[in-house]
Amino acid sequence: MSNWKEEIVSWGKAVGIAVMIAVVVRNLIFAPYIVKGESMLPTLQNDNRLIVSKFSKWEGYKHFDIIVFNAPDSKEKYIKRIIGLPGDTVEMKHDTLYINGKAYNEPYLKTWKEKNETEGLVTGDFTLQEITNKKVIPKGYVFVLGDNRLVSKDSRYFGLVPMKDIVGKAVLRIWPVDEAGLVK
Repeated sequence: MSNWKEEIVSWGKAVGIAVMIAVVVRNLIFAPYIVKGESMLPTLQNDNRLIVSKFSKWEGYKHFDIIVFNAPDSKEKYIKRIIGLPGDTVEMKHDTLYINGKAYNEPYLKTWKEKNETEGLVTGDFTLQEITNKKVIPKGYVFVLGDNRLVSKDSRYFGLVPMKDIVGKAVLRIWPVDEAGLVK
């Protein structure tokens, strides 16, 4: 009888340790995220599954990283692309992005620009100051835009995103799955 009890205690410890490791990984290192909406099309589609790295809080963020953050205007989480970092100026002129006065090509917008050649701009003109009343992005904040600029609710709408509200950086996309969890 003693061996049976030892076996149960041993399995209980193993399961307990596995659960603790899973909780630590889930809460401190990686988190799953499901894309909702069309604001990041064509890069990310509705219902894409992502793995979000929480390491980026310590590693830092770069221009054009795709991040998940707590939405400033709801209880949801949003996914957008970082365009401006602390100390940057941001401007959009004639569908060209300027960061600190330097023009940047945005290859992830190619699909939208090709579709809208005859219809107009993909991204309307703006300056950081027009949107936020700040000449440069202050320390502790980022400026974000969705890739589907015509429908994206982003920093043009709600302003700068506090870095403390960033959940993490998208590091892996897992293809869409159906309700049964099978890859579509």
